[in-house]
Amino acid sequence: MTNVDTPLTNADFSQRSAQATTNDQFRLRWSPRSMTGQALTLAQVQSLCEAGRWAPSCFNSQPWRFIYALPDTPQWQPLLDLLMDVNKLWAAKAGALVALVARTHFEANDAPTATHSFDTGSAWMSMALQAQHMGLAAHAMWGFHHDQAADALKLPEYFSTQALIAFGHPAPAEALPDPLREREVPSPRKALSELMFNGAMG
Repeated sequence: MTNVDTPLTNADFSQRSAQATTNDQFRLRWSPRSMTGQALTLAQVQSLCEAGRWAPSCFNSQPWRFIYALPDTPQWQPLLDLLMDVNKLWAAKAGALVALVARTHFEANDAPTATHSFDTGSAWMSMALQAQHMGLAAHAMWGFHHDQAADALKLPEYFSTQALIAFGHPAPAEALPDPLREREVPSPRKALSELMFNGAMG
């Protein structure tokens, strides 16, 4: 992560404490909403997608696709309009929007793949960590109009939108409207003891 002090790095991490030794990039990754509205460059978007490109996948099927739009381009408004109002309210200030799309069937034989969402989630995490390294905010959203996505994105057969992601230059929480301002903090996690089991859960 960049060493420059920003709202991304100056957030209140008091609800997050490591319970085992791990790289601190995981604890420090969070999903802010407040962004400046400054557009990302194409090179920055390419860096984010390049990180996603290297994610692992079942049989190396690489089901992910990245459909992006930058502010003040013809592609921007159709992606923004896919968002539900509660997300559009703040994501309008993103520096880029990316629709994360997955191929739901293997390319070799068009057989359904049960792991397309799991694999594409790996690509999202790679992109999120790359954004953090670049000093950018990254926030993935399920709150979009799923019934409109395929037409708006002109998706071929066997493709499904998994999430819409807002990337941008971080801004102070005060730039957000209420009640989003109060939620602009890194969220806590369950204790490791609630998640980790030896041999079986029972």
